[in-house]
Amino acid sequence: MATVGRQRLRELFDDAPTPHIAHPPHTHHRDYYVATDGSFAPSGGGLGVIIETGIGERVARLAVPDPAPDNNVAEYRALHLGLDVLANRAPADANIGVLVDHSALAGDVNLAVLAGRGSRYRPVRDAAVPAGAANHWRGIRARVAGFGALRAAELESAENPAHVLANAPEEYAHVNDEPPRCPLPNVERDEPQIPPPSRANRHAGD
Repeated sequence: MATVGRQRLRELFDDAPTPHIAHPPHTHHRDYYVATDGSFAPSGGGLGVIIETGIGERVARLAVPDPAPDNNVAEYRALHLGLDVLANRAPADANIGVLVDHSALAGDVNLAVLAGRGSRYRPVRDAAVPAGAANHWRGIRARVAGFGALRAAELESAENPAHVLANAPEEYAHVNDEPPRCPLPNVERDEPQIPPPSRANRHAGD
């Protein structure tokens, strides 16, 4: 289960904006959530990944050293890694919530989701993929298309639980030794659907 005192990824996702896509209350019913972060430093950066089921049961954690050329590329590499790991442990029709602290990446993922809905959709902008991340972007798009549904939300860096894994991969290397886990989603589907505060009807009773 989720660590005591720490918010589940689902809770972070429900409170975060999802660029280009409305975020209705039914997003409480995502099967899996993946938070990723990539870091860059002249001496070497890292990739951090945390995956949970909808009720906060841990699926995987990774803290991997990675010599990305810059922070933007590191962010795309981290998400590619996280989605690859999740795809190997989740049913193909799973509904996925993605958490990143990179606004362009969150927007690009949601544009890819919308573009996959049909040829009539015209994106509000082209994907802002950084130089050096083209191959990872192709991998991300393939994973997005392979799940039942997917949506990306944007966090502040300080709120991203994968941040510490990406920024100190040597310190957190022990998480890579955790045994593989493939828990099936066990989503609380009978609970009341309460919209996040930012999306509640503030004018009720007016």
